[in-house]
Amino acid sequence: MTTAVESDVRRQELARFLRSRRERITPEQVGLPLQGRRRTPGLRREEVAQLAGVGVTWYTWLEQGRDINASEQVLQAIARTLRLDPHEHTHLFRLAGAPEPEGEKDCQVITPAMELMLKKLEPYPVAVRNARCDLLAYNRGYTWLMGEVDQIPFEDRNTLVQCLLNPEWRKRMLDWDTNIPRVIASFRAAMAEHVAEPAWKSLVKRLKAESPLFAELWPHHDVNSEPIRTKRYLHPDVGLLRFNFTYLYYGRRSEITMSTYTPADAETAAKLPFMFD
Repeated sequence: MTTAVESDVRRQELARFLRSRRERITPEQVGLPLQGRRRTPGLRREEVAQLAGVGVTWYTWLEQGRDINASEQVLQAIARTLRLDPHEHTHLFRLAGAPEPEGEKDCQVITPAMELMLKKLEPYPVAVRNARCDLLAYNRGYTWLMGEVDQIPFEDRNTLVQCLLNPEWRKRMLDWDTNIPRVIASFRAAMAEHVAEPAWKSLVKRLKAESPLFAELWPHHDVNSEPIRTKRYLHPDVGLLRFNFTYLYYGRRSEITMSTYTPADAETAAKLPFMFD
């Protein structure tokens, strides 16, 4: 049963999520004319409401975290207006406390079979990502390796963002200096099929503004699709860990990958937490 506190937290998270997605869409992208200087980035609230066909006051309340219920039809219209990808679309419905449409349920990225694999592979760390490096799912082994991933805000739950902007992740990744240029090059290669998508452009804009290294390397146009096969980590409790990576693709043409971290030596295997509470 959901408590009043939990509902309030969920509404506030929904409000922040909607604002973050509204601010990344420019008027030109939705066919609106530019009229004078704009004080805030992206679309205005009234513009989103107009494009989605909902009342301005009602949409404002939604962004303010008011205790109101949104219908499936309204949420679908907002998702289209904000150009949400399937991952974000599902997240919107969950935050709004609305049942996911049947069509969405049929094409969920994280299937029950994948959830079972995540659990059964513990204590090995496992993570599921899309091409944009969004972290779609992970198991307790991954949280043990990288820290409390659940505490990372949804909009920051992206491995490229964390590798570049989270000092704790950088501290744990021993080969950060060597590997991060390859990660950025791999991201650029993947972006070739998504160059016009707001979510990708927004991520690039953010990283150029917040990461000096990304801003330095991005103009080089380096590309690399060869995955990194071995990585070293420095865990705060058990010390040095070495893992081999296996990348499992969800389908033949899918951009969704399940990355499994298997011990590269006996010392690493012996340090894994074989029991979870």
